[in-house]
Amino acid sequence: MAHLSVVVPAYNEEQRLPRTLNRLHEYYEAQSYPYDVIIVSDGSRDQTNEIVAEFVKTHPKFRLIAYSPNKGKGNAVRTGILAAEGDLILFCDADLATPQEETEKLLPHITSGADIAIGSRPLKDSQLDKHQPFYREMFGRLSNKIIQLLAVKGISDTQCGFKLFTKKAAHDIFSRCKLDEFGFDFECLMVARDLDYRIDEVPIRWLDQEGSKVVLMRDGPRALRDLIKIRMSGRKGRLKLRED
Repeated sequence: MAHLSVVVPAYNEEQRLPRTLNRLHEYYEAQSYPYDVIIVSDGSRDQTNEIVAEFVKTHPKFRLIAYSPNKGKGNAVRTGILAAEGDLILFCDADLATPQEETEKLLPHITSGADIAIGSRPLKDSQLDKHQPFYREMFGRLSNKIIQLLAVKGISDTQCGFKLFTKKAAHDIFSRCKLDEFGFDFECLMVARDLDYRIDEVPIRWLDQEGSKVVLMRDGPRALRDLIKIRMSGRKGRLKLRED
């Protein structure tokens, strides 16, 4: 039976982590497949590291990777994925905006031949139990249209933080990804397309959570800059292995 590794990037998540860690443990312990969880603390300056380290003492399937200074969510996800050893690798956000039971919607797509299955909020059968504030939702829709135009046509939601990969695809893709900030989501899918991996979009349940780390006026322009940069680099540039 396939082993699942779950990667959770975390930056100053002391308020969310106790609930998140317990929910991850509760959910995956009830499943029939083996699993492990990697929490990647991206230069956290609060009690994130201490909370996870204490949890790990009594939960051996969990581990902490911590580094400093803060480098960005893309770096944290890449670090966790390249350290993961499961046959399948899922990354999800620390706020669990996509409930963990949605894992079971992604898994059949992998067993049926997809290399990557991604949660997608705009799909007809998705269930958005709690929407983002209006201005964030409008910004997200506009961003998705730009990303579809310039990066990954046909994928309606590149930015949802709930993506499942085969180990082969994950390591192949993320060893080439270079963006450290929020643009890593569309970069990894662009690289996946370049490598001819099959990507399935999957309707999911999603609930907006307060405390987003995305600052629209700061991160929006950065993401657009990064999108243009990796678009201009061409397929050859995107597929070049990352040099650390």
